[in-house]
Amino acid sequence: MAGTFSQIYIQVVFAVKGRNSLISNSLEEELYKYITGIVSNKGQKMLAINGMPDHIHFLIGMKPNCCLSDLVREIKKSTNDWLN
Repeated sequence: MAGTFSQIYIQVVFAVKGRNSLISNSLEEELYKYITGIVSNKGQKMLAINGMPDHIHFLIGMKPNCCLSDLVREIKKSTNDWLN
């Protein structure tokens, strides 16, 4: 069908292992920018990102051709590598 467009909105929550308060205020801004960059590079849209010292919430506007599990796996893997 010509002219049909779709957008899926997904909220993702990542918790730090053991729910320890490991996300410091000094690291928070760079971490959010890094995650936003991953989402953008995958062709999706970051709508909002925020969190606490023990978890992060973000809202993504996804295209229907994107696989959510692949996107989340890539974000978790890349973010973990970046932090370590």
